[in-house]
Amino acid sequence: MTNRITEAHLGLLVGQRNYRALRAALATMNAVDIAAFINALPAEEGLILFRLLQKTVAADVFSELDYEIQRRLAEAIHDREITALFDALAIDDAVDMLEEMPAPLVKRILQNASSDTRALLNQYLRFPEDSVGSVMTAEFTDLRPDMTAAEAVTHIRSFGQDKETIYNCYVVDAQRLLLGVITVRALLTARADARVEGLMEPGVMSVHTTDDSEKAARMLSRYSFISLPVVDDEQRLVGIITIDDAANVLQEEATEDLERMAAMAPSDKPYLKTGIMTLAKNRVLWLLVLMLSGIVSELVVGRFEVAISAVPLLVAFIPMLSDMGGDAGSQVSTLVIRGMALDEVDSRSTPRLFGKEVLVSLLVGLPLALLNFGRIVVTGGEPLVALTISVALVCTILMANTLGVLFPVLARRLKVDPALMATPMIATIVDILSMLIYFSLARALLGV
Repeated sequence: MTNRITEAHLGLLVGQRNYRALRAALATMNAVDIAAFINALPAEEGLILFRLLQKTVAADVFSELDYEIQRRLAEAIHDREITALFDALAIDDAVDMLEEMPAPLVKRILQNASSDTRALLNQYLRFPEDSVGSVMTAEFTDLRPDMTAAEAVTHIRSFGQDKETIYNCYVVDAQRLLLGVITVRALLTARADARVEGLMEPGVMSVHTTDDSEKAARMLSRYSFISLPVVDDEQRLVGIITIDDAANVLQEEATEDLERMAAMAPSDKPYLKTGIMTLAKNRVLWLLVLMLSGIVSELVVGRFEVAISAVPLLVAFIPMLSDMGGDAGSQVSTLVIRGMALDEVDSRSTPRLFGKEVLVSLLVGLPLALLNFGRIVVTGGEPLVALTISVALVCTILMANTLGVLFPVLARRLKVDPALMATPMIATIVDILSMLIYFSLARALLGV
């Protein structure tokens, strides 16, 4: 890994245009560190540095570069360099890049890619976004059931050099129907004349090309697989999805959920790479929705103007009830959404969720209400007013926790992202309902 001294040294070599020393230094570095250094350089210097890389390293570095740098490099390099670069790239990495690049550049890349690479890229680009087909790779190791262990090992030695992984090998018949899976360990420890058909594990788990990529990522995580086979409509093996692909998918999904939970439209670019207008557009709609919800809260409070005039002390506790309800609902919704994401929560567990949160609400709300009651009375407040506020506090927490379960569950049944029902939305709705509860209790108990 590079350190600050190394990066400073590389910067000095770039400034001196000492390309021989630069090439020697780059040859000792990791592809991720080289990409990080190129990302920090001006476009012209980054292109010079990229052209100094060995061909075997250039593809690995290119796949780690920022999108804007990738686009500029692809536009700047010659057609023959594009051919060599995209032929060397892993197909899934190449597809991810092409999906982000402008149409004229994609056309140029496809025109200059080799016929085999172009056919694969066109096949992958037809799959829907966020599907397994769009993130899988065709660079897997397949074996025939009638091979011996010795023949299989020879096959892996001959063709496994450029594969994504060789540890799990997939057994297919002449029509490429998926029959089973076998590990390299099983081949190396078996008798040389043992048949692959007798060594493989049949009934291997697989996913379909049109399945959601997050589903495949969850399967890889749940069962601790390092790869998962991908089949088409006829159950023919067409690719695999690997654990590093799954990590990227889960990271992207987690980022989208966090943005939605913060009342922002998801963005596929890093913050510093996103334009000001795009950032504003991603936020303004949600903020408008929340502002309109706030207007509803004002109307609710306005309806109880008589009660507020009769007992002005009631106004002082509005922020506390709103904050407590919003925070309680957000806590529960966050836990439920996380449980859904990890497949710990499903529709069958919904009644248990409601029952559990009712008990938690009482265990949390009653001590807080008693403490609040005592504080108001000790500071000179009327006991009946203190009782009203304390009962409203318990009811608000109970209502907020119930909605914190209800909204994510309802969103999943409606096939909407549960993250949309998270913090801002729940806090706003809880704010409105808590005011209705509070002033309705005040009217009932205080007679105002």
